[in-house]
Amino acid sequence: MPVNKNAFLRYKVLDACFRNPGRLYAMDDLVEACNAYMMEVAPRSGGIRRRQVFDDIRFMESADGWQIPLVKWRSGRKVFFRYADLSFSIMSNPLSDLEIAQLRSAIDVIAQFKGMPQFEWIQDLLPKLSRNLALEEAPGTIVEFDHNQYLRGLEFLGSLYSAVFYKKVLLIRYHPFDFETPCELVLHPYYLKQYSNRWYVYGYNPENGHSDWMLALDRILAIEEMRSAYQPNGEIDWRQYFDDIIGVTKPTDRAPERVVLRFFGKTCHYIVTKPLHGSQKSRWIRPDVLEVHLEVIPNYELESTILSFAGFVQVAEPEHLAQTIRARLQAALDASGPP
Repeated sequence: MPVNKNAFLRYKVLDACFRNPGRLYAMDDLVEACNAYMMEVAPRSGGIRRRQVFDDIRFMESADGWQIPLVKWRSGRKVFFRYADLSFSIMSNPLSDLEIAQLRSAIDVIAQFKGMPQFEWIQDLLPKLSRNLALEEAPGTIVEFDHNQYLRGLEFLGSLYSAVFYKKVLLIRYHPFDFETPCELVLHPYYLKQYSNRWYVYGYNPENGHSDWMLALDRILAIEEMRSAYQPNGEIDWRQYFDDIIGVTKPTDRAPERVVLRFFGKTCHYIVTKPLHGSQKSRWIRPDVLEVHLEVIPNYELESTILSFAGFVQVAEPEHLAQTIRARLQAALDASGPP
């Protein structure tokens, strides 16, 4: 079982009691010591009972805990607890076998992100952890993420992450899709986001005054750190910024709209199990027709999502979105044909 913060605080108190050479502790004394410490450092945690302390001791004695060398003896009506070796402490071996196994699993997951600069340290750290913590050899990959390590622009990810963290202004050489030649722009970077296997950086662009200026990493050609004063982000809560959209493009001149889509056939079950957006509300019209309601700002990614279900989806509302989808489908038909 994972060790949460309050549990570990109790383990520290019990550890100190068990190795105290000047006093013996019975169960009531241990409960009192734990409650006194918890009320001091975590007053909202509430009090604990004898049963909790018994469970804590059982965990500390187990292989999942620290296998503490605990001695128990009865004197009269009381049972006292103390380490057989008073030099022992769980703090000298703070990771249990279970926690080491969990660490092994976490490292195996992170190690998959090869080619991403901010995770390169994992490859150097693994041998040290394996040697110092006796980590077992991984049984092979048992979970895999959708990650393209050959994507252009990944070499800038570490530099951009550092610039956000250390609040550095950047001069970026950038080549937009609709420009014949590259351009240079200044960016005060605030946030990095991945969508559909591509990475994007958001920040303040002094030229247009936007704090949510977005650049695709695969269009960046070069990055240079500038000595200019960094303008902190004071406007945008990035945890909520993407709540109204699908994807990464957020039109500044539009508000969320009610979007109604109707899906047909087996696609219905796919949409139920993998919602298109957090605002999704669904109702079955017929056994093979699902109506989906969204509250989003229509953008390019919403259109692309709808088009990915072409033949199995109908845009019921709003009409302007339905017209856009019809126009894009017609353009695809007009463009198709013998070369």
